[in-house]
Amino acid sequence: MPTARSTSFDKYDAYARSVQSPREDARFMRLVYRNVNKSEPTVLREDFCGTFALCCEWVKLDETKRAIGLDIDPEPLEYGASKYLSELTASQQKRVTTKQRDVLVRHRAASDIICALNFSYFCFHERATLLRYFKSCRQSLRPNGLFVVDAFGGPQHGEPSLDRKRLPGLTYFFEQENFDPINNRTRFSIHFKPRDGRTRKRAFSYDWRMWSIPEIRDVMLDAGFKAVDVYWEGTSRDGRGSGRFNRKEKGEPCQVWVAYVVGHV
Repeated sequence: MPTARSTSFDKYDAYARSVQSPREDARFMRLVYRNVNKSEPTVLREDFCGTFALCCEWVKLDETKRAIGLDIDPEPLEYGASKYLSELTASQQKRVTTKQRDVLVRHRAASDIICALNFSYFCFHERATLLRYFKSCRQSLRPNGLFVVDAFGGPQHGEPSLDRKRLPGLTYFFEQENFDPINNRTRFSIHFKPRDGRTRKRAFSYDWRMWSIPEIRDVMLDAGFKAVDVYWEGTSRDGRGSGRFNRKEKGEPCQVWVAYVVGHV
């Protein structure tokens, strides 16, 4: 069966260019850890790591950094090995470990930071499952460790919608196809339209529960984290997200918001 690497259209590259910022994420988590603990983190574990681009950016920060990537799907792991791991130096490659496994299974290697980004844990629809996952992460963190997840929401996501973003040679579409307000369950799909090609409908699709920040915070505390901070994205002059996140006690009313939620061991 052909994969994204063997066709003219590379869906993983399109995804990375459209929604990912692994270099900025790596620097953000290192900065938060430094500010909280007044020390330098070493080991990062990236859950639902996909192509594990973040792991590769983490080990680039300095020679002390090690990264572990976990994902249940072998295809993006193979892609990441070809696309990102191969671009690292031999020393950096040795400090990246990937495993094809379910993140609900406890990983014995202790980490300074565990992260689940791109809203990946929204695949857990039941609170009991989310609590089980958060507990597993809590048990795999070193003393003073941090658990970092991102979240998004806002009134706009209470009904179907379609956002688009034009990039060099590509248009990215993020479509919310439905929303069930009783269960906060929704389906999102990502479509791509290359400049000189047909639209790739549903290149990626997600069956998610839209977890709110209070729910995430409460489950983290129930999982044993001693404190939970929220890093809220600021607003730029054009009314869009600025890409800058600061620790806040209160958010702002807006149609769409994005935040990091950080649990402290």
